Amino acid sequence: MNLKSYVTGAALGLVMAASAAFHGAAAADDTIKVGVLHSLSGTMAISETTLKDAMLMLIDEQNKKGGLLGKKLEAVVVDPASDWPLFAEKARELIEKDKVAAVFGCWTSSSRKSVLPVFEELNSLLFYPVQYEGEESSRNIFYTGAAPNQQAIPAVDYLMEKEGVKRFVLEGTDYVYPRTTNKILEAYLVSKGIPKEDIIVNYTPFGFSDWQTEVSKIKEFGSSGKKTAVVSTINGDANVPFYKELGNQGIKATDIPVVAFSVGEEELAGLDTKPLVGHLAAWNYFESVESPANKKFIKEWHAFTKNDKRVTNDPMEAAYIGFNAWVKAVQAAGTTDTDKVLDSIIGTTVPNLSGGYATVMPNHHITKPVLIGEIQADGQFEIVQETSAVVGDEWSDFLPDSKDLISDWRKPMNCGNFNVATGKCGGKGS
Repeated sequence: MNLKSYVTGAALGLVMAASAAFHGAAAADDTIKVGVLHSLSGTMAISETTLKDAMLMLIDEQNKKGGLLGKKLEAVVVDPASDWPLFAEKARELIEKDKVAAVFGCWTSSSRKSVLPVFEELNSLLFYPVQYEGEESSRNIFYTGAAPNQQAIPAVDYLMEKEGVKRFVLEGTDYVYPRTTNKILEAYLVSKGIPKEDIIVNYTPFGFSDWQTEVSKIKEFGSSGKKTAVVSTINGDANVPFYKELGNQGIKATDIPVVAFSVGEEELAGLDTKPLVGHLAAWNYFESVESPANKKFIKEWHAFTKNDKRVTNDPMEAAYIGFNAWVKAVQAAGTTDTDKVLDSIIGTTVPNLSGGYATVMPNHHITKPVLIGEIQADGQFEIVQETSAVVGDEWSDFLPDSKDLISDWRKPMNCGNFNVATGKCGGKGS
């Protein structure tokens, strides 16, 4: 090959490479990437895998509507494997490497607290779809699950008012959500006249399986003659042996009712529910809700998963609300830019699955009805109580360090922990 032919060939190669790079960039520009950050392995996979599938369905449904801002949405799925520090690494990878516009994910509060500084540092958005303990407010996080006043407090109110409960066992997994929630509940119960000696608190590790001794203690505590109930913040796959042991020891809902905050249809799918009939769960949605919106959602879920036995649950509805609120805010802003979406999303109202609506409030929480459900033999819940929409309270009224705090991320306040007593913002708010 002579020099001229070599130079011409090299130039052509450069042009072709540049053209390929251009078209690759153009293809990338034609999609909006969405991060999906849920454990697909480890102790939390029992709960989080379904949320990954739900997000893929929501993204697929949005693409069928034409995508967002004229572009297709592209899911970027990672597996932080129930490893809380790994959540932070995966979140940074999604934001810096994959350039996602927003992330939908986490389940435990440990995982959320792990990623929170990453989202604040890189100014990205996390939509968190699970009930949590409150006592936190971040400019970069939207808490679409329940705060304690939207789940835990109404649940113990139900136990006291409807079930006549006088003694409480606060049984939880040993991490931040159960510990903080139970701290709030203890203070609340004492304020309602429950003596401290009628409240016991116990924690077990993630994945705990040897429940015989712990359930025996519950049974003994409930034998005092006062009506006793268990308030369960047990999380992940430890719920399976816990409920099995309740059945083994003959603890029925008529004797010692259990109200759970982390057990829904998905967790019950792996259990023999007949011995558990009558035990309770407090959520903001159940699959058994009767509404056209819910029927449509369930039908789409079965079609997407190609399995008409796959159940729905509360965190799926929270993901549905958060995703649709983000879509609506992006459409209003005309961009996925974080700051502009933050400006447009407060006040955004989207349908929930119960036939009502959810509104994104200035504290980055949403309005939610509170539902109490009884476990049925088929693994579903019969709804025994439903409230009107409740605004999520990020700072508890029952803890001395937070009772004077509010969160308002609108300008000019733009503060996550404004002290109404001192009139000052305490800092970043997280």
